[in-house]
Amino acid sequence: MTDAPIGIFDSGVGGLTVARAILDQLPHEQVRYVGDTAHVPYGPRPIAEVRRFALDAMDHLADQGVKALVIACNSASAACLHDARERYQVPVIEVIRPAVRRAVAATRNDRVGVIGTRATVASGAYADAFSAAPHVAVTSVACPALVSFVEHGVTTGRQLLGLAQGYLEPLQRADVDTLVLGCTHYPLLAGMLSLVMGERVTLVSSAEETAKELYRVLTERDLLRPPDAERPRHQFLATGDSALFARLGRRFLGPSLGDITGSAFGGVRLPDGVGLPDGVGLPDGAGASTVAGGAAR
Repeated sequence: MTDAPIGIFDSGVGGLTVARAILDQLPHEQVRYVGDTAHVPYGPRPIAEVRRFALDAMDHLADQGVKALVIACNSASAACLHDARERYQVPVIEVIRPAVRRAVAATRNDRVGVIGTRATVASGAYADAFSAAPHVAVTSVACPALVSFVEHGVTTGRQLLGLAQGYLEPLQRADVDTLVLGCTHYPLLAGMLSLVMGERVTLVSSAEETAKELYRVLTERDLLRPPDAERPRHQFLATGDSALFARLGRRFLGPSLGDITGSAFGGVRLPDGVGLPDGVGLPDGAGASTVAGGAAR
């Protein structure tokens, strides 16, 4: 079981920030990633629909024999965490509570902001998580358009900056000194968000904290892959445009970490040298490729 991969799920490319942190902190582990790019963004969708999409993707990962599941999507964590923990026989790690714990520790004036999708903010998941720290005043703002920009590879520009300024203005009025990036797409906009909020505001990304939580759980359950195991192999799958996913993955995760060998799915083969540190493809009707190697430093 220690040699089994870790399953990571997100609505699209945002969960790559979590995958990057996991690859950095647990370099001997193997990863299977599913990005549900066919249905992104999740934020505007009804909770029941998000739950169905998320469980379908995690069912696929569970069928691959993963030893742990990471829900690298705030909207999905809010929609189906309880269901997932009852449904699967492996540990299920989510992104909300690890980020909240870090924010509570980081704030100096006990005023914390949270930005997320409409689904995440409306779910009250962050409010519930912060209830363990009643001394902290929390201001939550939905930023529904940001995910679509990231999914199209747009992380800078005047239009995006103006949008962010409008979204973040209530948090500036609330004088927050800590901002939780309550969507795993948002760390890819960290430079712009920090520019708008100012240097005194600490940005909290769930990616690093989630990787730490995963390390803790695997250690407690004696599931860590041994350092002398064979070179890890990773695979990323997308349910939508695999070429776009590959292009964004190369941009957000960096160059290839090893030799890429393509494998056929539905008769379509991705070209060698896609440039991802993991394979990218579709389980049905597209392509997949696998990469051997550890994490880049």
